[in-house]
Amino acid sequence: MKTKCIILLFFLMPIAMSAQDDLLGEIDTGPAPIEAVSSVFKGLKIVNFESTKLTAKKELTLVIAHRFGSIDKGFDTFFGLDDAVTRINFIYGVTDWLNISASRSSFQKIYEAALKFRLISQKKGSFPVTVVSYNSVLLNTALDENNFPGLEFQDRMGYTAQLLISRKVTKGLSLELAPTFFHDNFVTIDEQENSQYALGIGGRLKLSSRWSLNVDYGYHFNRAENSPFKDPLSIGFDLETGGHVFQMHFTNAQPMNTNGFLGQATGDWSTGNIYFGFNLSRVF
Repeated sequence: MKTKCIILLFFLMPIAMSAQDDLLGEIDTGPAPIEAVSSVFKGLKIVNFESTKLTAKKELTLVIAHRFGSIDKGFDTFFGLDDAVTRINFIYGVTDWLNISASRSSFQKIYEAALKFRLISQKKGSFPVTVVSYNSVLLNTALDENNFPGLEFQDRMGYTAQLLISRKVTKGLSLELAPTFFHDNFVTIDEQENSQYALGIGGRLKLSSRWSLNVDYGYHFNRAENSPFKDPLSIGFDLETGGHVFQMHFTNAQPMNTNGFLGQATGDWSTGNIYFGFNLSRVF
């Protein structure tokens, strides 16, 4: 009988020790950690506006973006394909919350460098939004000294400061606000202030596991009354294909830098003066 009790204790002891460890583990760990909301946006841009998505740490993302000419010219320009504008942008993830980027656009031969960093993430049951800061400096190398006598190097410079505030409302719907300040040292319209202010509004609606509908719009607060430029409105689709996101869209803004599409959009949706384009990103 004594032998049976010893054998029984031998088998029950590991079970008791395991139960004790589980109980102690629950005491030590406390409440479950708050989980950050993921996949608010799939692309680094909604369409024209930056999204709150960042390139991951130690990853390099190449974004090749095209805006063809206006489709309203028909076959004369093959619906804009003859008048394409191209932008090549390299984005590197220094950390999971900090990106640096450098780009070159054929529109006004602009070179641009930017910092994009996350301030806080949306968390389930905790913080309601993701907040990201985007800041850039650009150099317009197309300005001609023959056309603008007295032009100096600093006149070619422009700056952007944005706060990107997004929320994943449901599993399939994400929204963003983008209060924006941008400044051009040189403007071609006399009545236009150099420092300009805008509010971007955008969103993503998931249609399937690979497709989404994207829309963004920028309201310009202090555009000069005699300005020929328009507020940018863009509509498009995202397609996820393996290692990259392919974005196809229509927009009334051919420039792709923030100062350009907010300050110099020339298209008009009401007359069909719009541009087809795409953003193609690849992660290395």
